[in-house]
Amino acid sequence: MGRTSLSSRRRRSGFPILLAFSALCIAAASGLLIYFLVVFSRREQQLPAGVTVAGISVGQLSERNAVARWERAYAEPILLLYANRSGEHPIQLHPDQVGWRISSEPMLAGALASAAEGGGFWRRFLDFLLGIELTVPRDIPLVADYQDNALEAFLRDVAARYDDPPGRPTFDLDTLRVYPGASGFALDIAGAMTMADAALRSADQRVVYLPVGGLGNGRLDLGSLKALIVNYLDSQGFIYDGLGTVASVYILDLETGEEINLLGDVAFSAASTIKAPIAIEYFRRLDREPTAGEAWLIANSLLCSNNSSSNLLMEIIGGGDIFTGLRSVSNTLQAIGAGNTYITAPFFLGVEGQELGSIAAPATAPNESFDTQPDPFNQTTAEDLGAIFALTYDCAHYDSGLALSLPGGQITQRECRQLLEVMSANDLERLLQGGIPPDVRISHKNGWIFDTVGDAGVVFSPNGRHYVISVFLWEETEFQDYEKLWPLVEEISRAAWNFFNPEQALLQPRANLPPTAIECEGNYLPPNAEAVDLDDINSWKRNP
Repeated sequence: MGRTSLSSRRRRSGFPILLAFSALCIAAASGLLIYFLVVFSRREQQLPAGVTVAGISVGQLSERNAVARWERAYAEPILLLYANRSGEHPIQLHPDQVGWRISSEPMLAGALASAAEGGGFWRRFLDFLLGIELTVPRDIPLVADYQDNALEAFLRDVAARYDDPPGRPTFDLDTLRVYPGASGFALDIAGAMTMADAALRSADQRVVYLPVGGLGNGRLDLGSLKALIVNYLDSQGFIYDGLGTVASVYILDLETGEEINLLGDVAFSAASTIKAPIAIEYFRRLDREPTAGEAWLIANSLLCSNNSSSNLLMEIIGGGDIFTGLRSVSNTLQAIGAGNTYITAPFFLGVEGQELGSIAAPATAPNESFDTQPDPFNQTTAEDLGAIFALTYDCAHYDSGLALSLPGGQITQRECRQLLEVMSANDLERLLQGGIPPDVRISHKNGWIFDTVGDAGVVFSPNGRHYVISVFLWEETEFQDYEKLWPLVEEISRAAWNFFNPEQALLQPRANLPPTAIECEGNYLPPNAEAVDLDDINSWKRNP
């Protein structure tokens, strides 16, 4: 009995190995759990692998390092490249120059929220224990802004420094041609704004080839032709604004409406150029087809500048009273805007029994700085006469112009076409016609006296660039030097032709021009009244 008790006591007093081992395992497990929880917690402070913010990889970076990485990347300057004919010019644009500002807080919040895509905390911890790497392929968009006006100002400064304007046109006094200057370059500000914006918002595409467009001169403006004409006259010793010489030039581009007006408001003796307005007034008064005799009067007045025919037309206009006709012509000129043009006395015929006299001249306002000693009874300006031809052209082609200036059907589109048709047969081969190629259509009316020569009309260019040209020259003299003044008109006409028709330019004055105007009768005046067709003035030549 005593031994049994002793054995029992020994068993009760032995070391509890199993219990100790279990406790040790529990402690070790707890330690490991705590260790891995600490490691996992530290890792949880990093952004998940695969996350990018504004295109920049920030996976497995701490919040501070991630923010520093994208702010550093977007603080780098962008490179702008401006290429022109002098080379490629690099320009750095630092983001802070345009007030660049990144809003990192919402971007970081988005990146942190991406970790939740891996499940709850314990799920992510379990994946960690199992060695499963959490990868979240997600890009957090950039949140940033800058000052648009600052960027635009920067680009405009770039343009001011590197844009190359087109070169100035040049001209050649020998060929009477105008040449465009060198092409230029200009920055497309709107396009550059868009491209710079994209570069500022890109982490890796931070080089911009600026959109630079070539600036060709394209169609030359009439200012270059005006400079050519002035320099040409100077080279010939004819001062256009001199004391004893005056040149007046009006040219209108009928396609664009652009014009040259070189002393176009100076008053000159109209001479026979006034016969174009007389014919207009005749048609305005006519409410029927002209008789064969009246058609012949029109042709004889416009083509041969016949004074008797012109006086007869004004008598018809005045209902048998030539002075009423004179007043009617001048009143209509005022009504259509040719306010410095009038005729107040009949043409002098030098025949016995002609009734002479005049009516009062209308109030006019020509340029008083130049005195060409104009005929007090018959005056015009290059500008007025050019405008009259422009109005006639618009009436003939578009049923506007004269048709609108004289409303109510006072003059019709067909009548305007007939006016231009008749004057297209004015083949004197000198003055304006002598400065354009043969066979080019020109509807014009000329006139000259001892100190003045003038010619105005419409040139119908084969390329469609039709234009009005009106030229008057005055030289203080007792007898006009035709060999001096007429070639000047022809060369001004050639310069205009070359400007509007560069593909068919006349590089030298036309050779073999007649010494003076071709005689009208027997050449381009229909031989009799029955041969006059106002719709086809040269039909008599084809059907003799």
